[in-house]
Amino acid sequence: MLLLNENHYVTHTRIFSEENSMKTVKGFASATVGNVACGFDVLGFAITEPGDEVILTLSDSPHTGLPVSITSITGDGGALPLDPKKNTSSFVVLKFLEYIRAHKQIDFTGHISLELVKHLPLSSGMGSSAASAAAALVAANELLGNPCSKMELVHFAIEGERVACGSAHADNAAPAILGNFVLIRSYTPLDLIIIPSPEHLYCSLAHPHTELRTAYARSVLPTAIPLKTATQQWGNVGALVAGLLTSDYDLIGRALVDVIAEPKRAPLIPGFFDVKQAAMDSGALGCSIAGSGPSVFAFSSSEKIALQAARAMKEAFLHSKAHLESDVWVTPICKQGARIL
Repeated sequence: MLLLNENHYVTHTRIFSEENSMKTVKGFASATVGNVACGFDVLGFAITEPGDEVILTLSDSPHTGLPVSITSITGDGGALPLDPKKNTSSFVVLKFLEYIRAHKQIDFTGHISLELVKHLPLSSGMGSSAASAAAALVAANELLGNPCSKMELVHFAIEGERVACGSAHADNAAPAILGNFVLIRSYTPLDLIIIPSPEHLYCSLAHPHTELRTAYARSVLPTAIPLKTATQQWGNVGALVAGLLTSDYDLIGRALVDVIAEPKRAPLIPGFFDVKQAAMDSGALGCSIAGSGPSVFAFSSSEKIALQAARAMKEAFLHSKAHLESDVWVTPICKQGARIL
């Protein structure tokens, strides 16, 4: 089990070599949880760890072809593409460069090489693609003198999600960049509200050793929702936001109810109901699917309870019919968002 804190990975290091006119920056972005039970595609939050690292090296030498190339990817088991237009981390940097040329009057003529270090499992419900995109964007922004605000960077991160899963949703991308909880009021135009986390709110996150493709998890969702069901979901979203803003932990727990996505996706996750019950029996405020799954998260009002819930969730996965091993983390909400290492 990993117990993490907000002060980890805050040290800033930048490398510049006068001899070869190259500058290297490493960006980091942590895992995120989208939906947060009732907030399908409109609410997400970031945890402190684990996360992905992206190392960008800027060369002033003229380069033919695309201005971004991928030199290496580690930790993905060979699953991710090296094509800069098809890899989330490089694609968002390409979009970023296009934007600063057109809107920031920056005439970029150099070349950026990218190294991606994956610590987040793929198809995990932990915002793996969003973390890679966010880490790459803060590093690219740093390399070129920070021409963009973090809020501007979110637009490019969302386009990375379109490349990764075909849907340009922000509930992982926005908190990966900005930290805290983020509510997406509107996509057109993009309107984001940052919601600070209550001081004593902890997340227990369990990732079973199995994959659940986002595209498949979305395919099982209903195409029409009865008004009564929608009204119930809206009430829970409003209550959850109110609970976060007022640090009302009981209200947060009562609001963590998803009557739309969880009933359809839960059968796709072996042992989900036992894992959820184990977390609740341990004193957690509430428990639901992290993003599209298969990871499961629970909220607690103290670190002690969160540790108990994490242990119970791990045991429940192991004793399910699938006998799944799992990795678990206990962490406060990440307030910093994507950052430079």
